[in-house]
Amino acid sequence: MKDTRGAQGQGGAGGRGDQRNRPGERQPAGVAFGGPMRGPMRGAIRGPGGHMMMPAEKPKDFKRTLRRLAAYLKPHRIALIAVLVTSILSTVFNILSPKILGKATTELFKGMMARIMGMPGAGVNFDYILQIILVLAGLYVVSAAFLYIHQYIIAGVAQKTVYDLREAVSAKLTRLPLKFFDSRTHGEILSRVTNDIDLISTTLQQSVSQIISAAVMLIGVTVMMFTINWLLALITMIALPVSIFFLRPIIKRSQKYFAEQQKTLGQINGHIEEMYSGHRIVKAYGGESASIAKFDDINENLYRAGWKAQFISGIIMPMTMFVNNIVYVFVCVIGGILVTRRAIQIGDVQAFIQYARQFSQPIQQTATITNVLQSTIAAAERVFEILDEEEEIREIDAPVKLKAPRGDVRFEGVDFCYDPAKPLIKNLNIDVRSGQTIAIVGPTGAGKTTLVNLLMRFYEIDSGRITVDGVDIRDMKRGVLRNIFGMVLQDTWLFNGTVGENIAYAKDNLSEAAVVRAADAVHADHFVRTLSDGYDTVLNEEASNISQGQKQLLTIARAILADPAILILDEATSSVDSRTEILIRHAMRELMKGRTNFVIAHRLSTIRDADLILVMNEGSIIETGTHAGLLAQNGFYADLYNSQFRGINARKAAGA
Repeated sequence: MKDTRGAQGQGGAGGRGDQRNRPGERQPAGVAFGGPMRGPMRGAIRGPGGHMMMPAEKPKDFKRTLRRLAAYLKPHRIALIAVLVTSILSTVFNILSPKILGKATTELFKGMMARIMGMPGAGVNFDYILQIILVLAGLYVVSAAFLYIHQYIIAGVAQKTVYDLREAVSAKLTRLPLKFFDSRTHGEILSRVTNDIDLISTTLQQSVSQIISAAVMLIGVTVMMFTINWLLALITMIALPVSIFFLRPIIKRSQKYFAEQQKTLGQINGHIEEMYSGHRIVKAYGGESASIAKFDDINENLYRAGWKAQFISGIIMPMTMFVNNIVYVFVCVIGGILVTRRAIQIGDVQAFIQYARQFSQPIQQTATITNVLQSTIAAAERVFEILDEEEEIREIDAPVKLKAPRGDVRFEGVDFCYDPAKPLIKNLNIDVRSGQTIAIVGPTGAGKTTLVNLLMRFYEIDSGRITVDGVDIRDMKRGVLRNIFGMVLQDTWLFNGTVGENIAYAKDNLSEAAVVRAADAVHADHFVRTLSDGYDTVLNEEASNISQGQKQLLTIARAILADPAILILDEATSSVDSRTEILIRHAMRELMKGRTNFVIAHRLSTIRDADLILVMNEGSIIETGTHAGLLAQNGFYADLYNSQFRGINARKAAGA
């Protein structure tokens, strides 16, 4: 857990929540809460007969992605061979059954006809039929046994493969730079790690075995039909091109409406998510009528597209059944004629009809599997895109570890930009001594939080160097470097766990007494004890069962427990009330003693006592000095400071 936490104070959040809207960096298209829906049900529409009509999402490079996915299956090649063999055997035993059952029908027919014709000693040879029944029972049992073995092995192979894939993705995410996460929505990343991999798992476990059995079934049934009678086999196989000829224009037309239906479905889902997530704003501004009108319009379009798609696709099943029924009629009539001419046994006709019904199943199954396979390879492609992302700069082989960090920090000629076309920080030089409190102020987008991100190596500098206690931070492991820092951000981060676990997140094996002392230091102990289970109260996933100010108190207590050499405070008291803010400041004053402190502030009244104030604008430090000295300069800082108090005085005058 240590390496993935980052800074102790906030669990390695790495920056403020508004970091995605940096100058020159465009936020990618957003997705609905939880990310775009993927997996087996993505785009799934119920067709006639309850079958899934799924418009496949096509991959960009099918062959290359399939080869990469196959590489994850390579270690399990012996198991896959066993899967292939058991699938073939299970299917073959099923294919043999109609032929053997036909012999029983032939024997019954012969016995009955002999008895009708009054032949002496005529009758049905039930012993022979019993033998056939026993053989059939044995075939079904053996087929089921091989199918069980097949499913057992393929389940293991699928889960082990997906386990390896998840491990690779998880390890990759820990090596990706912060810019990867800043340029993508959380839902998009989660969707690739969960839904896309789940789709791969489902396909490996189900579709692979279906492909094998469908191929064996198609070949086996075709062979068995030709061994019975070549003429009937040709008649049956004519149904395939005839069905394709009639269905092709229908399928093409239905695809257009299915695509329109999926597009409109996305619009209505987006509208509903948007309206319900912001329902308070909609009600506050009286937007209900406009929202309902827009919903009705999209819903009407969805109805029209859905009706056409379902109606046209609904024609497919009746037409297929019509063609197959015509084939069955021909098979029965011609088979009956051949029986009367003693060219074929009646049991063979019965077996052939069963084979004719089985002949169309693997074709339909293969068409469905092909659709699913397209979506699966597209999902694998999205997963491999993560695995192909550029990683953080590799750490050196012999890293330096500071035994007792003092907290001296230097920026020497540092240049940095998010976009090469738009330089942000240029030739930045700062010299901070241990125990000093450095305040960083400036307008939004000036580069204040970027400065902290560079210090903790969430981003790599373009040139120059940053040192801690004289050691270049690139000569230290990232995890070791970040353990020197404690961080308290404006945007709190708490996880689904108890209050005590959240406070103790920064360090392992902490006693309950240490947790209580830290909470008491920031005046959080009182409110924690008023909760239903005190320090054992479980916070939900968004910690919405406590207030925003209470969340901030817990993150500050976490930073106190971390006991860092360097403390970073990014508007740490902005979410608490004035009285609590005063109490926290007293606790902070004790916490900040003997440490190097970087304070990012928008309310300039909170940093009057800072040893040094850095005024930033457009990535450069334009002024430095103490609060009194900067006010005396009557420059940029003085304008910022006075503008805040002009606003306060104006509000006071308006209130009077």
